[in-house]
Amino acid sequence: MAVKLKLVRYLAGGLVAASAAALPAQADMSGKTVTWVIPFSETGGSAKWANFFAPLLKEALPGNPTVVVKFMPGAGSTKGANWFQRQKHKDGTLLFGSSGSTQFPYLLGDRRVRYEYKDWNPVMATGTGGVAYLDKESGAKFDGTANKLKDIEFIYGSQGATRLDLVPLLAWRMLGMKVEPVFGIKGRGDGRLMFERGEANIDYQTSSAYLSGSMPLVKAGTAVPMMSWGALDASGNIVRDPTFADIATFKEVCEATDGCETEGDAWDAWKAFFVAGFPSQKIAFLPRGTPKDVIATYVAAFNKVKARPDFAKISVKRVGKYPMFVGDGAKAALGTATSVPDKAKAFVVGWLKEAYGVTLKK
Repeated sequence: MAVKLKLVRYLAGGLVAASAAALPAQADMSGKTVTWVIPFSETGGSAKWANFFAPLLKEALPGNPTVVVKFMPGAGSTKGANWFQRQKHKDGTLLFGSSGSTQFPYLLGDRRVRYEYKDWNPVMATGTGGVAYLDKESGAKFDGTANKLKDIEFIYGSQGATRLDLVPLLAWRMLGMKVEPVFGIKGRGDGRLMFERGEANIDYQTSSAYLSGSMPLVKAGTAVPMMSWGALDASGNIVRDPTFADIATFKEVCEATDGCETEGDAWDAWKAFFVAGFPSQKIAFLPRGTPKDVIATYVAAFNKVKARPDFAKISVKRVGKYPMFVGDGAKAALGTATSVPDKAKAFVVGWLKEAYGVTLKK
Protein backbone atom coordinates (compact mmCIF):
# COMPACT_ATOMS: atom_id res chain seq x y z
CA MET A 1 0.00 0.00 0.00
CA ALA A 2 2.89 2.37 0.79
CA VAL A 3 4.32 1.81 -2.69
CA LYS A 4 0.90 2.42 -4.26
CA LEU A 5 0.38 5.65 -2.32
CA LYS A 6 3.85 6.83 -3.28
CA LEU A 7 3.02 6.31 -6.97
CA VAL A 8 -0.34 8.06 -6.57
CA ARG A 9 1.44 11.00 -5.01
CA TYR A 10 3.89 10.99 -7.89
CA LEU A 11 1.06 11.19 -10.42
CA ALA A 12 -1.15 13.61 -8.52
CA GLY A 13 1.77 15.95 -7.92
CA GLY A 14 2.56 16.08 -11.61
CA LEU A 15 6.23 15.14 -11.13
CA VAL A 16 6.65 14.08 -14.70
CA ALA A 17 9.56 16.07 -16.07
CA ALA A 18 11.49 14.31 -18.81
CA SER A 19 14.93 12.98 -17.99
CA ALA A 20 17.72 15.49 -18.36
CA ALA A 21 19.86 12.86 -20.01
CA ALA A 22 20.49 13.22 -23.71
CA LEU A 23 17.82 11.60 -25.86
CA PRO A 24 18.42 9.75 -29.14
CA ALA A 25 18.19 11.71 -32.36
CA GLN A 26 14.64 12.35 -33.53
CA ALA A 27 13.08 10.75 -36.58
CA ASP A 28 12.00 12.85 -39.56
CA MET A 29 8.23 12.51 -40.13
CA SER A 30 8.02 14.65 -43.26
CA GLY A 31 5.45 13.46 -45.80
CA LYS A 32 4.13 10.70 -43.54
CA THR A 33 0.63 10.03 -42.24
CA VAL A 34 0.29 9.00 -38.61
CA THR A 35 -2.75 6.82 -37.88
CA TRP A 36 -3.98 7.12 -34.31
CA VAL A 37 -6.25 4.13 -33.62
CA ILE A 38 -8.98 4.49 -30.99
CA PRO A 39 -10.76 1.21 -30.07
CA PHE A 40 -14.13 2.89 -29.48
CA SER A 41 -16.79 4.62 -31.53
CA GLU A 42 -16.36 8.20 -32.68
CA THR A 43 -18.91 9.54 -30.16
CA GLY A 44 -17.15 8.91 -26.83
CA GLY A 45 -14.57 10.51 -24.59
CA SER A 46 -11.59 8.75 -26.16
CA ALA A 47 -12.61 10.13 -29.55
CA LYS A 48 -12.81 13.64 -28.12
CA TRP A 49 -9.40 13.14 -26.46
CA ALA A 50 -7.62 11.95 -29.62
CA ASN A 51 -9.30 14.53 -31.84
CA PHE A 52 -8.12 17.26 -29.46
CA PHE A 53 -4.50 16.10 -29.40
CA ALA A 54 -4.16 15.05 -33.06
CA PRO A 55 -3.74 18.53 -34.62
CA LEU A 56 -1.44 19.59 -31.77
CA LEU A 57 0.69 16.50 -32.34
CA LYS A 58 0.86 17.27 -36.07
CA GLU A 59 2.28 20.70 -35.32
CA ALA A 60 4.78 19.31 -32.80
CA LEU A 61 6.20 16.35 -34.73
CA PRO A 62 9.23 17.11 -36.95
CA GLY A 63 8.11 17.46 -40.54
CA ASN A 64 4.49 18.12 -39.54
CA PRO A 65 3.01 14.82 -40.76
CA THR A 66 -0.71 14.34 -41.23
CA VAL A 67 -2.31 12.81 -38.11
CA VAL A 68 -5.53 10.86 -38.72
CA VAL A 69 -7.74 9.41 -35.97
CA LYS A 70 -9.21 6.03 -36.89
CA PHE A 71 -11.91 4.25 -34.88
CA MET A 72 -11.97 0.50 -34.32
CA PRO A 73 -14.86 -0.22 -31.89
CA GLY A 74 -15.86 -3.65 -30.68
CA ALA A 75 -16.00 -5.75 -27.50
CA GLY A 76 -15.62 -2.67 -25.32
CA SER A 77 -12.21 -1.88 -26.89
CA THR A 78 -10.82 -5.43 -26.60
CA LYS A 79 -11.12 -5.92 -30.38
CA GLY A 80 -8.89 -2.96 -31.13
CA ALA A 81 -6.41 -3.75 -28.34
CA ASN A 82 -6.03 -7.34 -29.55
CA TRP A 83 -5.41 -6.00 -33.05
CA PHE A 84 -2.76 -3.59 -31.78
CA GLN A 85 -1.01 -6.42 -29.94
CA ARG A 86 -0.40 -8.09 -33.31
CA GLN A 87 1.18 -4.97 -34.83
CA LYS A 88 4.92 -4.33 -34.97
CA HIS A 89 6.88 -1.20 -35.65
CA LYS A 90 7.13 -0.34 -39.34
CA ASP A 91 7.81 3.33 -39.89
CA GLY A 92 6.67 5.14 -36.77
CA THR A 93 3.24 6.06 -38.12
CA LEU A 94 1.02 3.93 -35.84
CA LEU A 95 -0.27 5.24 -32.52
CA PHE A 96 -2.85 3.55 -30.28
CA GLY A 97 -5.05 5.05 -27.56
CA SER A 98 -6.35 3.02 -24.64
CA SER A 99 -8.65 3.93 -21.76
CA GLY A 100 -9.88 2.44 -18.51
CA SER A 101 -12.24 0.23 -20.50
CA THR A 102 -9.15 -1.34 -22.06
CA GLN A 103 -7.26 -1.56 -18.78
CA PHE A 104 -10.00 -3.14 -16.64
CA PRO A 105 -10.47 -6.35 -18.68
CA TYR A 106 -6.68 -6.77 -18.55
CA LEU A 107 -6.70 -6.31 -14.77
CA LEU A 108 -9.60 -8.70 -14.26
CA GLY A 109 -8.33 -11.50 -16.47
CA ASP A 110 -11.12 -11.24 -19.03
CA ARG A 111 -10.85 -14.28 -21.32
CA ARG A 112 -11.15 -12.08 -24.42
CA VAL A 113 -7.92 -10.24 -23.63
CA ARG A 114 -5.05 -11.17 -25.92
CA TYR A 115 -2.94 -8.08 -25.33
CA GLU A 116 -0.03 -7.39 -23.02
CA TYR A 117 0.71 -3.83 -21.93
CA LYS A 118 4.34 -4.71 -21.22
CA ASP A 119 4.87 -5.09 -24.97
CA TRP A 120 3.71 -1.56 -25.74
CA ASN A 121 5.53 1.77 -25.50
CA PRO A 122 3.62 4.49 -23.62
CA VAL A 123 4.55 8.00 -24.72
CA MET A 124 1.76 10.14 -23.30
CA ALA A 125 -1.04 9.78 -20.75
CA THR A 126 -3.65 12.07 -19.28
CA GLY A 127 -5.99 11.86 -16.36
CA THR A 128 -9.69 12.43 -16.61
CA GLY A 129 -12.80 12.48 -14.48
CA GLY A 130 -16.38 11.45 -14.91
CA VAL A 131 -19.86 12.74 -14.14
CA ALA A 132 -23.04 10.73 -13.56
CA TYR A 133 -26.33 12.39 -14.37
CA LEU A 134 -30.08 11.73 -14.25
CA ASP A 135 -33.03 12.51 -16.46
CA LYS A 136 -35.21 15.47 -15.55
CA GLU A 137 -37.85 13.44 -13.69
CA SER A 138 -35.40 11.51 -11.54
CA GLY A 139 -33.21 14.56 -11.09
CA ALA A 140 -36.11 16.40 -9.46
CA LYS A 141 -35.93 13.86 -6.62
CA PHE A 142 -32.20 14.14 -6.14
CA ASP A 143 -31.36 16.12 -3.00
CA GLY A 144 -27.67 15.39 -2.67
CA THR A 145 -28.38 11.87 -1.48
CA ALA A 146 -29.65 8.74 -3.22
CA ASN A 147 -32.34 8.15 -0.58
CA LYS A 148 -35.21 9.24 -2.83
CA LEU A 149 -33.81 7.44 -5.87
CA LYS A 150 -33.79 3.90 -4.47
CA ASP A 151 -37.30 3.01 -5.71
CA ILE A 152 -36.72 4.21 -9.26
CA GLU A 153 -36.04 1.65 -12.00
CA PHE A 154 -33.05 3.02 -13.88
CA ILE A 155 -31.84 1.92 -17.32
CA TYR A 156 -28.20 2.50 -18.29
CA GLY A 157 -26.44 1.94 -21.63
CA SER A 158 -23.21 0.08 -20.85
CA GLN A 159 -20.16 -1.13 -22.74
CA GLY A 160 -19.85 -4.07 -20.37
CA ALA A 161 -19.49 -4.93 -16.71
CA THR A 162 -15.71 -5.50 -16.93
CA ARG A 163 -15.10 -2.15 -18.64
CA LEU A 164 -14.73 1.28 -17.10
CA ASP A 165 -18.48 1.12 -16.52
CA LEU A 166 -17.85 -1.00 -13.43
CA VAL A 167 -16.95 2.24 -11.58
CA PRO A 168 -20.45 3.78 -11.95
CA LEU A 169 -22.21 0.42 -11.69
CA LEU A 170 -20.54 -0.39 -8.37
CA ALA A 171 -21.12 3.16 -7.12
CA TRP A 172 -24.83 2.99 -7.85
CA ARG A 173 -25.03 -0.45 -6.23
CA MET A 174 -23.34 0.88 -3.10
CA LEU A 175 -25.90 3.70 -3.02
CA GLY A 176 -28.72 1.15 -3.06
CA MET A 177 -30.01 2.21 -6.49
CA LYS A 178 -31.69 -0.14 -8.95
CA VAL A 179 -29.76 0.34 -12.18
CA GLU A 180 -30.28 -2.16 -14.99
CA PRO A 181 -27.46 -2.02 -17.54
CA VAL A 182 -28.09 -2.68 -21.22
CA PHE A 183 -24.76 -4.18 -22.27
CA GLY A 184 -23.18 -4.07 -25.69
CA ILE A 185 -22.86 -0.40 -26.70
CA LYS A 186 -19.64 0.42 -28.58
CA GLY A 187 -18.73 3.59 -26.70
CA ARG A 188 -19.90 5.88 -23.93
CA GLY A 189 -21.17 8.30 -26.55
CA ASP A 190 -23.67 5.64 -27.60
CA GLY A 191 -24.86 5.52 -24.00
CA ARG A 192 -25.43 9.26 -24.10
CA LEU A 193 -27.44 8.87 -27.30
CA MET A 194 -29.63 6.27 -25.54
CA PHE A 195 -30.17 8.82 -22.77
CA GLU A 196 -31.06 11.56 -25.27
CA ARG A 197 -33.59 9.27 -26.99
CA GLY A 198 -35.24 8.42 -23.67
CA GLU A 199 -34.08 4.79 -23.82
CA ALA A 200 -32.05 5.30 -20.64
CA ASN A 201 -32.70 7.55 -17.67
CA ILE A 202 -29.25 7.54 -16.10
CA ASP A 203 -25.83 7.98 -17.70
CA TYR A 204 -22.21 8.84 -17.03
CA GLN A 205 -19.52 10.28 -19.27
CA THR A 206 -15.81 10.89 -18.90
CA SER A 207 -14.91 14.56 -18.71
CA SER A 208 -14.19 15.28 -22.37
CA ALA A 209 -17.46 13.72 -23.51
CA TYR A 210 -19.41 15.34 -20.69
CA LEU A 211 -18.07 18.78 -21.54
CA SER A 212 -18.96 18.51 -25.23
CA GLY A 213 -21.99 16.21 -25.28
CA SER A 214 -23.70 16.16 -21.88
CA MET A 215 -23.23 19.72 -20.67
CA PRO A 216 -25.64 21.00 -23.35
CA LEU A 217 -28.27 18.59 -21.98
CA VAL A 218 -27.75 20.00 -18.50
CA LYS A 219 -28.08 23.56 -19.80
CA ALA A 220 -31.27 22.57 -21.64
CA GLY A 221 -32.73 21.13 -18.45
CA THR A 222 -33.06 17.56 -19.75
CA ALA A 223 -30.21 16.20 -17.60
CA VAL A 224 -29.37 16.77 -13.93
CA PRO A 225 -25.82 16.22 -12.61
CA MET A 226 -25.76 13.70 -9.77
CA MET A 227 -22.08 13.34 -8.86
CA SER A 228 -18.54 13.23 -10.16
CA TRP A 229 -16.04 10.52 -9.30
CA GLY A 230 -13.71 13.16 -7.91
CA ALA A 231 -9.94 13.51 -8.14
CA LEU A 232 -6.95 12.58 -5.99
CA ASP A 233 -5.04 15.05 -3.86
CA ALA A 234 -1.32 14.71 -3.10
CA SER A 235 -2.08 12.33 -0.22
CA GLY A 236 -4.27 10.02 -2.29
CA ASN A 237 -7.55 11.32 -0.84
CA ILE A 238 -10.62 11.82 -3.03
CA VAL A 239 -11.49 15.48 -3.44
CA ARG A 240 -13.68 17.40 -5.84
CA ASP A 241 -12.78 17.21 -9.50
CA PRO A 242 -11.17 20.56 -10.46
CA THR A 243 -13.05 20.51 -13.77
CA PHE A 244 -16.40 20.12 -11.97
CA ALA A 245 -15.77 21.80 -8.65
CA ASP A 246 -19.47 22.60 -8.20
CA ILE A 247 -20.54 18.93 -8.42
CA ALA A 248 -20.34 16.72 -5.33
CA THR A 249 -18.21 13.58 -5.50
CA PHE A 250 -19.49 10.03 -5.16
CA LYS A 251 -17.78 9.98 -1.77
CA GLU A 252 -19.88 12.96 -0.62
CA VAL A 253 -23.11 11.48 -1.95
CA CYS A 254 -22.29 8.11 -0.38
CA GLU A 255 -21.61 9.70 3.02
CA ALA A 256 -24.99 11.46 2.83
CA THR A 257 -26.95 8.36 1.71
CA ASP A 258 -28.43 5.86 4.17
CA GLY A 259 -26.61 2.53 4.09
CA CYS A 260 -23.65 3.64 1.92
CA GLU A 261 -20.24 3.36 3.55
CA THR A 262 -16.94 5.00 2.62
CA GLU A 263 -14.92 2.30 4.35
CA GLY A 264 -14.81 -1.47 4.11
CA ASP A 265 -14.31 -3.92 1.25
CA ALA A 266 -16.76 -2.36 -1.22
CA TRP A 267 -15.34 1.13 -0.78
CA ASP A 268 -11.74 -0.07 -0.96
CA ALA A 269 -12.51 -1.95 -4.19
CA TRP A 270 -14.33 0.99 -5.74
CA LYS A 271 -11.50 3.39 -4.89
CA ALA A 272 -8.83 1.00 -6.18
CA PHE A 273 -10.53 0.72 -9.58
CA PHE A 274 -11.22 4.45 -9.65
CA VAL A 275 -7.48 5.06 -9.12
CA ALA A 276 -6.63 2.57 -11.87
CA GLY A 277 -9.22 3.96 -14.25
CA PHE A 278 -9.20 7.74 -13.99
CA PRO A 279 -6.08 9.61 -12.72
CA SER A 280 -4.13 8.04 -15.63
CA GLN A 281 -7.06 7.07 -17.77
CA LYS A 282 -6.09 7.64 -21.39
CA ILE A 283 -2.71 6.53 -22.72
CA ALA A 284 -1.06 6.82 -26.15
CA PHE A 285 1.20 3.93 -27.20
CA LEU A 286 3.63 3.07 -29.95
CA PRO A 287 3.71 -0.63 -30.95
CA ARG A 288 6.22 -3.21 -29.80
CA GLY A 289 9.59 -3.04 -31.46
CA THR A 290 9.54 0.73 -31.85
CA PRO A 291 13.15 2.01 -31.85
CA LYS A 292 14.41 4.59 -29.38
CA ASP A 293 14.66 7.41 -31.91
CA VAL A 294 10.97 7.12 -32.82
CA ILE A 295 9.93 6.91 -29.16
CA ALA A 296 12.08 9.96 -28.42
CA THR A 297 10.44 11.80 -31.31
CA TYR A 298 6.94 11.30 -29.91
CA VAL A 299 8.02 12.07 -26.35
CA ALA A 300 9.59 15.32 -27.49
CA ALA A 301 6.51 16.20 -29.53
CA PHE A 302 4.09 15.59 -26.66
CA ASN A 303 6.37 17.58 -24.33
CA LYS A 304 6.21 20.38 -26.88
CA VAL A 305 2.40 20.18 -26.85
CA LYS A 306 2.39 20.28 -23.06
CA ALA A 307 4.70 23.33 -23.05
CA ARG A 308 2.47 25.40 -25.37
CA PRO A 309 1.63 28.75 -23.71
CA ASP A 310 -2.04 28.24 -24.57
CA PHE A 311 -2.26 24.56 -23.61
CA ALA A 312 -3.96 25.04 -20.23
CA LYS A 313 -6.55 27.37 -21.76
CA ILE A 314 -7.48 25.20 -24.73
CA SER A 315 -7.32 21.86 -22.92
CA VAL A 316 -9.59 22.74 -20.02
CA LYS A 317 -12.50 23.36 -22.39
CA ARG A 318 -12.00 20.18 -24.42
CA VAL A 319 -10.58 17.49 -22.11
CA GLY A 320 -10.79 19.06 -18.67
CA LYS A 321 -8.31 20.26 -16.08
CA TYR A 322 -6.09 17.21 -15.55
CA PRO A 323 -2.36 16.43 -15.56
CA MET A 324 -0.57 15.29 -18.69
CA PHE A 325 2.20 12.71 -18.35
CA VAL A 326 4.93 12.30 -20.97
CA GLY A 327 7.84 9.88 -21.31
CA ASP A 328 8.80 8.46 -17.92
CA GLY A 329 5.64 10.01 -16.49
CA ALA A 330 3.56 8.05 -18.99
CA LYS A 331 5.33 4.85 -17.93
CA ALA A 332 4.50 5.57 -14.28
CA ALA A 333 0.89 6.32 -15.24
CA LEU A 334 0.67 2.97 -17.02
CA GLY A 335 1.91 1.25 -13.87
CA THR A 336 -0.88 2.78 -11.82
CA ALA A 337 -3.47 2.04 -14.49
CA THR A 338 -2.58 -1.66 -14.71
CA SER A 339 -2.31 -2.65 -11.06
CA VAL A 340 -4.85 -3.00 -8.25
CA PRO A 341 -4.58 -4.79 -4.89
CA ASP A 342 -5.49 -8.49 -5.01
CA LYS A 343 -8.18 -7.97 -2.36
CA ALA A 344 -9.90 -5.29 -4.45
CA LYS A 345 -9.69 -7.46 -7.55
CA ALA A 346 -11.18 -10.44 -5.70
CA PHE A 347 -14.07 -8.31 -4.42
CA VAL A 348 -14.89 -7.01 -7.90
CA VAL A 349 -14.66 -10.47 -9.47
CA GLY A 350 -17.10 -11.80 -6.85
CA TRP A 351 -19.44 -8.85 -7.26
CA LEU A 352 -19.51 -9.17 -11.04
CA LYS A 353 -20.44 -12.84 -10.76
CA GLU A 354 -23.15 -12.18 -8.18
CA ALA A 355 -24.61 -9.10 -9.87
CA TYR A 356 -24.29 -9.97 -13.57
CA GLY A 357 -23.31 -13.61 -13.81
CA VAL A 358 -19.90 -12.68 -15.23
CA THR A 359 -17.27 -15.38 -14.69
CA LEU A 360 -13.73 -14.24 -15.34
CA LYS A 361 -11.39 -17.04 -16.29
CA LYS A 362 -8.69 -16.95 -18.95
